[in-house]
Amino acid sequence: MPGGALPRRARSHACRQSPWHRGGSERGADVTFHYVALPGQFEWCVRHHRGPIQLYAYAWQVWAAMVALRLHQQHRFDLFHHATYANDWMASHTGALLPVPYVRGPGGGAHRMPKELMVDYPLRGRFWEWLRSKGQWLYRHDPFFRLGHERARAILVCNREALDNLPPKWRRKAELFPVNGISQEDLRIIDRVAPRHSRNGTLRILTAGSLLPLKRFDLAICAFARFAASHGNAVLNVAGDGPEREHLQRLAAKTGVRERVRFLGHLARPKLLERMAWSDIFLFTSTRDGGGAVVVEAMAAGLPVVCIDVAGPGAHVGPGCGLKVAPQIPRITISGLAESLSSLAADDWRRAAMARRSRERAQREYHWDRLGERLAGIYERALRS
Repeated sequence: MPGGALPRRARSHACRQSPWHRGGSERGADVTFHYVALPGQFEWCVRHHRGPIQLYAYAWQVWAAMVALRLHQQHRFDLFHHATYANDWMASHTGALLPVPYVRGPGGGAHRMPKELMVDYPLRGRFWEWLRSKGQWLYRHDPFFRLGHERARAILVCNREALDNLPPKWRRKAELFPVNGISQEDLRIIDRVAPRHSRNGTLRILTAGSLLPLKRFDLAICAFARFAASHGNAVLNVAGDGPEREHLQRLAAKTGVRERVRFLGHLARPKLLERMAWSDIFLFTSTRDGGGAVVVEAMAAGLPVVCIDVAGPGAHVGPGCGLKVAPQIPRITISGLAESLSSLAADDWRRAAMARRSRERAQREYHWDRLGERLAGIYERALRS
């Protein structure tokens, strides 16, 4: 849920049944979840994934703040944490108004699709990118947004672009904190898959995600086609579904790799993790991805990653975990991706070393238990400051 508050005795209360509350309530040993929904006349907004859903989210924040203030009178919260769904540009009215220490994030949103890669982007897509940028500017100048950031004891951001976008007075209390992680169960699923050495000589490259224009799977297919021209033992598996699938299938045929690009459709997360563990290289070409959960999952599966050096993926892939390609015009970016694939395909030792470092980094930096320990430390510092 987009916001939560911690009262004494480590019990989390977000929103309780009230005249403004619609929905249910669930309670565990130490945590109570209360669900808030706007009145029915707002529900049409939820069916849209562009502007209207953001209006719903903004109205929800106002609604939730009123409930949180009433709850504070009953429970005297010690700290409020606004978890943002990786959104760093919408106001938290609860954070601005609730008179307790406030932690915000991890958020992202300042990242943009690189202008170099916009040259062949559809006109409609360019329009939405422009509108997104202007809309964020308006949201960031909301008085409640500014008041909340002034009050925040800690601001967590999920990529470098979000950190750099903060004014200096807020940046000093900000730190990088991922929105994606892995669990021990994820690692067990991965470790059940047979070792990679039994591949019958085939180099298996995997890419995954929703098949949307902004994910730029067209760059992945074009890069694979260039790479595959001199690597006859390679295949590209595409996990995911979406409106771009037919276009991408036509592109695979046009570039001469139709028989070597396999569209797997949507895979449930356990199946995707198994497919990752069964692969050799993970290729990810999204150009505007604040988080990039599949990159973290691929690293946990011990895959070297080839990606475009932007936002979440660029932050996840640390030194020795893969190869990052600077965003340039499509032709040059495609060439850089293909060269990166060739470099890894030609050096088994280097690929294996990157696989080990990826797994180690995922376990060290992205395991939910480690992230929970980090967050507990942030709470302690916020309460002391």
